[in-house]
Amino acid sequence: MPSNVEIKAKVSDPTQFAEKAAELSQSEGTIIRQHDTFFNCSQGRLKLRDFMNESGQLIFYERPDTDGPKLSRYSISPTSDPPSLRTVLSDALGVKGEVRKERRLFLIGQTRVHLDTVEGLGNYMELEVVMRPEQTVEDGQQVAEDLMQKLGVSKESLVTGAYMDLLLKGHKET
Repeated sequence: MPSNVEIKAKVSDPTQFAEKAAELSQSEGTIIRQHDTFFNCSQGRLKLRDFMNESGQLIFYERPDTDGPKLSRYSISPTSDPPSLRTVLSDALGVKGEVRKERRLFLIGQTRVHLDTVEGLGNYMELEVVMRPEQTVEDGQQVAEDLMQKLGVSKESLVTGAYMDLLLKGHKET
């Protein structure tokens, strides 16, 4: 199963963060609109990501709910009919909740840097260090921590869990 090391944090100044990410990636980033539907499942998380353009991905992933760098294992299956798949999975498993966001994606080395504006939550960033087969979790954590420092992300701004978890816990935009 593929894996990555992830960090998620609240962003107080999205403009400044975007400027640093653009400088490091040497790009303005790519805007991606996403509507994620999370389904009830007995282990890990199962979500359907709708890109709002007749394409999507069914994603299963497992990762610990801790702050700081953490290993995430995932499986992804593309779909060309997200609404139909959403109906089937909703009927079979039930919906846990939904997350709508606009994501600005920057690529820096082996890391996907996301600047997310999440409906109902506000601005966040995620780092996904895509692990190479020869790398250890510690290697991925070091890459993530180095990039976190370069982007000016403080340890105090780190968050645990998924956006879905924050929405269910009643976190609000600040």
